Amino acid sequence: MNMRMVLALLVVVSVSACVPRNQPAPSDDTIVTSEVNGVTLTHRYIVQPPKEFEPVKQDYRALYPASLMSTPDFGGKVIRQLDAGKTYVVLGQVEHFWMALADEGQEELIGYVPMRAVVKSELYEKTLRQDRKRYVPPKKQTCVSVDGSGKACKNAKSGTWIID
Repeated sequence: MNMRMVLALLVVVSVSACVPRNQPAPSDDTIVTSEVNGVTLTHRYIVQPPKEFEPVKQDYRALYPASLMSTPDFGGKVIRQLDAGKTYVVLGQVEHFWMALADEGQEELIGYVPMRAVVKSELYEKTLRQDRKRYVPPKKQTCVSVDGSGKACKNAKSGTWIID
C-alpha cells in the first residue's frame, strides 16, 4: 500500500511540473512584431497593428503638434505630441486615411496621425506659405475739415464720424 501511495504521489508531482506557468502580461513598452499585408512592422505593445497597410516610407514633416495615437483613429491612447516642423518617416498609409509614423532614421512604428497632420518634406515650405493669411491693407481714413479749425474722420469699421 505504501508503494502505491508513493507512485501516485510521484505521478502527481511529475504531472504538475508540466502545467505551463502563466506568462506575465507584456508592458506597454515591450517591443513586438506584426505582419500586415505582407509587411512586417516592429512596434511597442501599446501601438495596435493596423488592419490595412500600404507602404509609403518617405520623409514627412509635421504641420502642427498633432497627437500621436496608439490606434489609427481618435479612440486610441495619446502616446505623445508631434513637434511642429520636425521630420518623421511615414512608414505607410493605414485605414481611415491615417499615417503610420516612425522617428527620423528609425524603422519602429511609433503611432498614427491623421493625414492632414503631416506633409511631404519637399512640400513643407510651400504649404506653410500658402496657409498664411494674405495681408489686406487697411482702408484709407476719410477726413474732412470742420469750421477750418477742426476735422471729422469717418471710422472705416463702423462707419461713424468722429469729430476732433
